[in-house]
Amino acid sequence: MAEAGLFDIMYSTRSMRKLKTDPVPDAVIHQIMEAATRAPSGTNTQHWRFLVVKDPAVKQQVQALYQKGWSEAKAMYDNRPGPEHMSQNQFGRLLDAATHLAEHMAEAPVLIFACLKERPLPPQLAARLGRLAGSSIYPAVQNILLTCRALGLGATLTTVASLHEDELKQVLGLPADVNTYALIPIGYPLGKFGPVKRLPVEEVTCLDKWGQAFVK
Repeated sequence: MAEAGLFDIMYSTRSMRKLKTDPVPDAVIHQIMEAATRAPSGTNTQHWRFLVVKDPAVKQQVQALYQKGWSEAKAMYDNRPGPEHMSQNQFGRLLDAATHLAEHMAEAPVLIFACLKERPLPPQLAARLGRLAGSSIYPAVQNILLTCRALGLGATLTTVASLHEDELKQVLGLPADVNTYALIPIGYPLGKFGPVKRLPVEEVTCLDKWGQAFVK
């Protein structure tokens, strides 16, 4: 399959939560993981670790934890309106797709867990730097998503499974110093790629100081 151009890929990488069960070749998964490892990380530590899950039994255990986490998250979303830029109908469709993913997670051909090997931080820095840890793993996650799109594969970034991190680490056999930061289910999409709708740049971008408009 011909690979799309960079900007075409970025502008059409939708969250694909409904996937076919057709297998994804290992060579393709390896290509995706190579792209992940080309991302930047803090001081080039490359402390990312990735776990590719294909075993049906393991996927079933992941789905059970995911469904437990999604039932908790959805209860929160059900009691509040969606984002202002989305109609309630649009937000409802998003929640329906997320529920479908929770109910069919184990059917996805491949689950990729993006993890980070934690570094001990001095106490005086831990509070300030702890929230920045994701900067060393989420660029790799974005590389995974963009590469999947380039190869015609559907994927989505989700963190719901990590709501039950202790149980998840047992299922995956992760050591104590390795934590999950994202789960990316991957497969050939049931839906179609297309333009992603985002707020205008002018609404989310300031110039020099907060509140000062940035216009082209």
